[in-house]
Amino acid sequence: MTALALKLVLTPALIAIATLSGRRWGPSIGGWLVGLPFTSGPVSFFLAIEQGTPFAAAAAAGSIGGAAASALFAVAYAALARRFAWPASLAGASLAFFAGIGILRALPLGSDLPVPLLPLYLGTLVCCGISAWLIAEPGHVAPGVPAPRWDLPARMAVATALVVSITTAAPILGPQLTGLLTTYPIYASVLAVFAHAQRGPVAATHVIRGLCFGLLAFASFFFTIGALIDRAGIVVGFAAAIAAALAVQTMTLVWLRSEASRSRTASRSL
Repeated sequence: MTALALKLVLTPALIAIATLSGRRWGPSIGGWLVGLPFTSGPVSFFLAIEQGTPFAAAAAAGSIGGAAASALFAVAYAALARRFAWPASLAGASLAFFAGIGILRALPLGSDLPVPLLPLYLGTLVCCGISAWLIAEPGHVAPGVPAPRWDLPARMAVATALVVSITTAAPILGPQLTGLLTTYPIYASVLAVFAHAQRGPVAATHVIRGLCFGLLAFASFFFTIGALIDRAGIVVGFAAAIAAALAVQTMTLVWLRSEASRSRTASRSL
């Protein structure tokens, strides 16, 4: 199977799984789940095959920094959603993201250990944790309407187009900018916009806050890629990255479920 065929099959399949899981277990879990590198992970894989492991390692460092910009997106969206409808919230959050990207481009992002990769990773974890803390647990979500029939195919098409476009443009953009741009939270923004339009700002805030927790696994995935792929190869690098992301994602899921349980208990006691 060619690299293009893999892009056309793997990417929409991953997005379909994430979307359906989010519908089954609620907006927080939806946001938490799409924090995983469903798009940027395949992009990184194809970059390693097409551009070489040094390029993929350098792009991974950019992706770690981009996770911090995604956390900034989340804080901005949650703040704006309290007062504005989804178009203004999405526009403001996107501006915050790209402002963060502009700042990150000035930093010496790289895959060298321990510096700058390790401080970059630890700083991103702190940024994501602070963002989740700033976005207070928003409370109960009102029931919403079923998603339209075109919703899932549209998400799959957008995901595939993004992966193909970024991997095609990678030689022009360079590794750092490629890694940064792949972190734009397009799927979290889609989930948040639909939740905002159909169920209100509280549901959108659940999605965005869940994203902050998911970004911890995202950053861990790319830290492992940056640290290992050029030293141990594609197979070992991606196997270890997936294991690291799943371990962190499991820990954050336990935290989210415990938090949801405490919230339900507090609601019943009022």
